[in-house]
Amino acid sequence: MKNDIIIAGVGGQGILSIAAIIATAAVNNNLYIKQSEIHGMSQRGGEVESHLRISSTPIASDLIATGAADMIISLEPMEALRYVPWLKPEGWIITNNHPFLNIPNYPPINDILNEIKKRPHHIIMNADEIARELGSEKAANMVVLGAATRCLDIPYEEIEKAIRHFFGRKGEEIVNMNLSALAKGREIAILKLEGEKEKMRDEEMEERRDEENKKVKG
Repeated sequence: MKNDIIIAGVGGQGILSIAAIIATAAVNNNLYIKQSEIHGMSQRGGEVESHLRISSTPIASDLIATGAADMIISLEPMEALRYVPWLKPEGWIITNNHPFLNIPNYPPINDILNEIKKRPHHIIMNADEIARELGSEKAANMVVLGAATRCLDIPYEEIEKAIRHFFGRKGEEIVNMNLSALAKGREIAILKLEGEKEKMRDEEMEERRDEENKKVKG
């Protein structure tokens, strides 16, 4: 197996926490990992990017080449769009749709989201709002991670274990809140994927009906 993942956002959103949790789960699942923090600007509002490579065989480089990423996980929509050139044609974008307005003249959010939607595989959600409803907006990163678990080749239970380990010192309440956020994100992804499958089935049925109508007319 191999997962090449770019995790992006801005400082204060918990980007490196996502990377640490996935990496821990991968190691516990006897997988090789390589991780690189490209910018590492951890102050609030600064750009943060992490390359995370996971494989069942040894990995040479810790950097993901342009056009080679299997997935972009992003807490900020413009940051997700920034790294689209690194994504494989069949790769997934999992992103928060709530902008972090840290620059003047931030582009219209609908323009950004429409560009992201041009990619065939994407899951877009308001992770901030979902986390707020669960009790803490700080858990938005776990909502996005939960959605990403549907595309990771790591058992969901291993991600849960890694979260328990990562947040364990903060107490059971914090652990459970983050696990709830993870589960909610995964639920959203499942509904999204089921909706896509249903749409594909409808399109296939429509194509078959068109073919049958052509045969009848012919």
